[in-house]
Amino acid sequence: MQETDFIVVGTGIAGMRAAIELAPYGRVLCLAKLDVQESNTQYAQGGIAVALSDEDEICLHLQDTLSAGDGLCNPDAARILVEEGPHRIEELIEWGTKFDRQGTKLSFTREGAHSRNRVLHANGDSTGREIGRALYHRAASLKHVCFREHGFATDLWVEDGRVVGLYLLTDPGQPPQPIRAAAVLLATGGIGQVYANTTNPAVATGDGVAMAFRAGAEISDMEFVQFHPTALYVKNAPRFLLSEALRGEGACLRNANLTRFMPKHHEMGELAPRDIVARAIAHELEISKVKDPVVYLDLTHLNGDRLKKRFPRIYTTCLEYNIDLATDLVPIRPAAHYGMGGVRTDLCGRSSLPGLYAAGEAACTGVHGANRLASNSLLEGLVYGARAATTMASESTLKKAKAAGCTKSAPGNGAGAAADIPLESQISAIQELMWRDVGIVRDGKKLRAAVARLAELRAELPEPRSRRQWEAHNTAGTGQLIARAALAREESRGAHYRLDCPAHNDARFLKHSVILGDKVRFE
Repeated sequence: MQETDFIVVGTGIAGMRAAIELAPYGRVLCLAKLDVQESNTQYAQGGIAVALSDEDEICLHLQDTLSAGDGLCNPDAARILVEEGPHRIEELIEWGTKFDRQGTKLSFTREGAHSRNRVLHANGDSTGREIGRALYHRAASLKHVCFREHGFATDLWVEDGRVVGLYLLTDPGQPPQPIRAAAVLLATGGIGQVYANTTNPAVATGDGVAMAFRAGAEISDMEFVQFHPTALYVKNAPRFLLSEALRGEGACLRNANLTRFMPKHHEMGELAPRDIVARAIAHELEISKVKDPVVYLDLTHLNGDRLKKRFPRIYTTCLEYNIDLATDLVPIRPAAHYGMGGVRTDLCGRSSLPGLYAAGEAACTGVHGANRLASNSLLEGLVYGARAATTMASESTLKKAKAAGCTKSAPGNGAGAAADIPLESQISAIQELMWRDVGIVRDGKKLRAAVARLAELRAELPEPRSRRQWEAHNTAGTGQLIARAALAREESRGAHYRLDCPAHNDARFLKHSVILGDKVRFE
């Protein structure tokens, strides 16, 4: 058995920032499922929102965040985000992050639902990659921080009701090995791979949420899944994200008839909140008479040279599919992008299980409410990664491992019932079901059937031994949590929209969903 002081699961922005904060207090083991650089952070194009420009104020950033959250933001969590954000950005700059500038001044742009230009970018559309580079360089320079790549955490180690470590799969031919620690931070990122269409990388399989749930932690607000309106839609190609910043620069959306349609759905047009834009696109796709319908992102009226300079990564990627942003309409569809819910934590990163902490997209502080404000996610990783680490350091004391008394959460329900079915086919069945029945537009009948079918699909999965088999169980388990919460919330709010309950129901549901075991409650 191995032992360390702190374990950080995930090497995106939240995990890296936490590791830096923890380094002075003990040994920090950072686990990356694949390479250190492979995380949602690396694919974040749009930018990071912060009230640092001369025309902006912290109170305005707070107001925009609360407005986008559709009544469900935790005001204290949102206030911490916007108040501590400027200092965290200044730290990044001090550590070598190169944000785009106009002369010597930072360059700020605007995205959907923001009232001011407050979004910082790096290298045009590679903001997450640049922040990740700077954080890794900083963390790797610290004496007590150790990175382990291709180390997959399968389950939490719980002893007498407290998380005291985890189980790590390093060799597919061997069982997971226990690692003991004073505290564990889940910074495992997104849940996008639960869906058939997603902007998230392959590693975003909801591992942290599924692991925490199996261990007995409370999970909150899983019904709120943000679908990015504009993902490149080309057959047999990944759903590449087309940043909201493109619409911030003036791009418009056109339907199959090449008619601009967003002004009829919202006064802010293409810069309306993402849930409204995604549903508007879904409506246009539904009423289209084309066999394989798409809508188009139109940038042809914008300056081509500026597009190449402002969005070099997007421009180059589209060219790989013979699409020139300056002259061609870009075929797009929505795709699963961000989960507002996750492991329920307080404002200091504590979960409901002692010894377990969470930060970033894997956590739910309530900061995003029912719908995340664009470009607040990277800021959340910075702010709450640091806060969780500070709490871990102050509360954790390393205890010697005991041979007896440790428990390990069960991976599935009836695992191994249909091991002869190809695993990738089983995963695809889960993803297609989630996209069809627990996607952008939902209804009670389909949700009820989805909950039942997901249980069946999960029971058919083989007993997990390899990383991919564990990911299959995590995908199914996370999908069940989303579907259960969506079925229980009998209203429409933010990113959660039900055809059978199209209005808000503040009397019953102006509350957060909480799942523990087989119960869903609202509080």
